Amino acid sequence: MDRYERILSLHRILKTARYPVTVAKLQDDLECSRATVYRDLAFLRDALMAPVIGDGDAGFRYDSEEADRFELPGLWLSSGELHALLAAQQLLSRSGGGVLSTALAPLQSRIEKLLDEHSAGKQWPVQRVRVIPHRGRRMDEHAFRNVCSAVLQRCQLAFEYRARSTDERTKRTVSPQRVTHYRDNWYLDAWDHERDALRSFSVDRISNARVLTATARDIEDAELDTHLAGSYGIFSGPPKGVATIVFEPKAARWVADEHWHSQQQGRFLPDGRFELKVPYSNARELLMDVLHYGADAEILEPVALREQARSLLELALARYAGR
Repeated sequence: MDRYERILSLHRILKTARYPVTVAKLQDDLECSRATVYRDLAFLRDALMAPVIGDGDAGFRYDSEEADRFELPGLWLSSGELHALLAAQQLLSRSGGGVLSTALAPLQSRIEKLLDEHSAGKQWPVQRVRVIPHRGRRMDEHAFRNVCSAVLQRCQLAFEYRARSTDERTKRTVSPQRVTHYRDNWYLDAWDHERDALRSFSVDRISNARVLTATARDIEDAELDTHLAGSYGIFSGPPKGVATIVFEPKAARWVADEHWHSQQQGRFLPDGRFELKVPYSNARELLMDVLHYGADAEILEPVALREQARSLLELALARYAGR
């Protein structure tokens, strides 16, 4: 452990200690010599103005009246925490079409500077943190930033929206509620003032977004959860049914570890198959996910959903049979 990390660890030990910590205990925890412990205590007290009290016999701790108010100046993170933060920053900057790259550039510079302090100027191979978007869509950075600003500032938002299903372009004025990241794409959950209802908008279909001065209407979390999170996937609306899907043993090992819905129920069957029960509102997205597993998945209930899956498979087979 280098000095930077020792100081950080020492601060955390003393801040959380209810009783004085002996020098011997600090030696063990910090993996250093007795002399190093005293040097670090002196640096913490004299240079960083930490409220260190105690002596070598009774042990050391922070003054109880000052401990809660004292924090290390600047941003102090361990190497592991910085590495994890750098990896997370790479994920954010490279996902969603890279729209966060410019906004996060100052943060990346700060992280790299902190890492340099740990490594004596060594260049960290950030290219070894790979982020491979899956079917992500291109977004307008200006629109994305205004969407996020409106959500967090609680202001109304005006924009043009081109629906993917109809390609129709409309003008919308909404009260943003949440920005949601789902399957490598961003969505805006909002109260649509023209339609007087909650709607979800794909951010990549938003253009000419403007943050308005009018205050956004707030919808209770319970109502948002019921309308926008109660069913499978991004499709809104209360659940209309619960699908029962059985996966063959080959696929079961993957599906058992997957999160499909907050209220899903799953269990392994005696023959090694996996049974998944998941609420859904709109069948389209659920069917796409089930059919992704091909012959390794079978919808048992409800019968109407099972018939929809069978019809889709027959149509797909007919296309191949016709050539």
